[in-house]
Amino acid sequence: MATIENILAVYSERGEQRLPLEGVYRQLYRPDLYLRAYGRIYRNDGALTPGATAETVDAMSLEKIGNITGHLRRETYRWTPARRTYIPKKRGKRPLGLPTWSDKLTQEAVKTLLEAYYEPRFSDLSHGFRPGRGCHTALREITQRWRGVKWFIEGDIKGCFDNINHEVLLSILGEDIHDNRLLRLVSNMLKAGYLEDWRHHQTLSGTPQGGVISPLLSNIYLDRLDRFVENTLLPKYNKGARRRNNPVYKALLNASKAAGDKGDHEKARELRKQARQMPSRDPEDPDFRRLWYVRYADDFLLGFSGPKQEAEEIKQQLRDFLRETLRLEMSEEKTLITHAKTHPARFLGYEVTVLDSNVKLDQRGQRSINGAVRLKVPMDVIRERCRRYMRRGKPTHRAERLTNEDFSIVTQYQAEYRGFVQYYLLGFNAHRLWEVHRVMRHSLLATLANKHRASIAVLARKLSADVAVPSGTVKAMMVVKERKDGKRPLVAMFGGISLAWRKEAVIDDNPKQVFNGLRSEVVSRLLAEECEVCGTRDGPFQVHHVRKLADLDQPGRREKPLWVKRMAARRRKTLVTCIPCHEEIHRAPWLQKRRHWKAG
Repeated sequence: MATIENILAVYSERGEQRLPLEGVYRQLYRPDLYLRAYGRIYRNDGALTPGATAETVDAMSLEKIGNITGHLRRETYRWTPARRTYIPKKRGKRPLGLPTWSDKLTQEAVKTLLEAYYEPRFSDLSHGFRPGRGCHTALREITQRWRGVKWFIEGDIKGCFDNINHEVLLSILGEDIHDNRLLRLVSNMLKAGYLEDWRHHQTLSGTPQGGVISPLLSNIYLDRLDRFVENTLLPKYNKGARRRNNPVYKALLNASKAAGDKGDHEKARELRKQARQMPSRDPEDPDFRRLWYVRYADDFLLGFSGPKQEAEEIKQQLRDFLRETLRLEMSEEKTLITHAKTHPARFLGYEVTVLDSNVKLDQRGQRSINGAVRLKVPMDVIRERCRRYMRRGKPTHRAERLTNEDFSIVTQYQAEYRGFVQYYLLGFNAHRLWEVHRVMRHSLLATLANKHRASIAVLARKLSADVAVPSGTVKAMMVVKERKDGKRPLVAMFGGISLAWRKEAVIDDNPKQVFNGLRSEVVSRLLAEECEVCGTRDGPFQVHHVRKLADLDQPGRREKPLWVKRMAARRRKTLVTCIPCHEEIHRAPWLQKRRHWKAG
């Protein structure tokens, strides 16, 4: 019998060859597919968050997998409506659906099969929600391949994920997946609806927000947009090997050479200076056009070298294609055409701009950066980040963190600083991030000083440390937490990151697709079928999950239960137990107190 890895490799090969798939639904009967899915998603933050029912990843078992596959064999599996909640955004709130654990597991199983087939088919110009790709690879596509852009076309689809048409999506799937049972399963999932204030609402369009499979379905849907651009727009608006020479520029160079030959070097220098103020090639060449495109999720950006009238035509063709083929609408407020040298475009949090300098020359004496596309950290983003740590225009302490220990305070500041800074190091003005460092460092020192009733200057000298980075050394703040039993101390550090412009993307643009058979550690322990508390081999067995190891501590309790000691010793947030031991764990008093918190 073929392993699931072999099947995924076959699906990937058929995807590369663009051959249809048949018999996909029967692969959902395989328990190893769900074990693989469990190993991939049990660490997710929402795994312990209940949906419309109380079911979570806790108490995961082989019997639960058998129950799911049994319903799928009989075609009686019913998707549970997702519990709807809202998460804040800059403009209002965004709805988020919370499926039940069984639905998450089944969605991940379906996603595993479909992703193996569709991933090789996706365009190289699509970067959102794909393995081995991300925001940085999309941004590097722009800076490495685009040059001489005259117009930016910023694209944004209005309510994309909420307005995906079910009929269109199923027809796209049906062209390649010749399996009506799988299509029916996906259709029922799309129409499962959601619960808000315990009232059921139908979902007439869109992919399930918060669903594991939603990003993949949106990519399958928007791949039609990528193909339209690649197969229609790019061939139409890319012509000419290179621009023709600018006769005025050439005449000035010839005149400069003639003046130099006559010994009038001052006139020759003046003529060369005039030549550098104009393009060497004709910017209005009617036989030369260039169009570039990149997409991340529902945001896309096009760069065009040509007249604005044709840029308007491109925008209109995109609008018509989205409306007529995908039944989506472009946002008129966010879909803009901007002049590349005067107004930067906004894409994935960066400003995308075109450099224009007739002064900076390379070693050959030629203009080297003119027309290069670069990323810039927006100043409003820096100001907004600094504002979180300021009051009345000055850095201040964070009162909500005063009860934490020093190690935790520094660790939290560093996590917030590192995540922000490392994302924006692709900007050529990354040195501006020192303002964020200055404000956050002062806020951190103020927080520690407020806690210890000490001077900021004294703490700054006490915690200061030099950290080696590729470009030299940078200043950092370091807190050391001693541990007992001869263990090495824990070190928390704020700073220590070089803010030099980073030109390389962190993620590989084109990773090799690999399917391996390595099971996750928790899956191997579950398959061992032995209770890790009492040692019995009499099943069935379930996996107990906790959000974090700190939840195992109960203030005021001297003697910890055996299961707590086992989890602490393994330093694992999972524990394979028999049913009696698992029931005993959930009778623990501190778990009862936290029941309302888990439900959040």
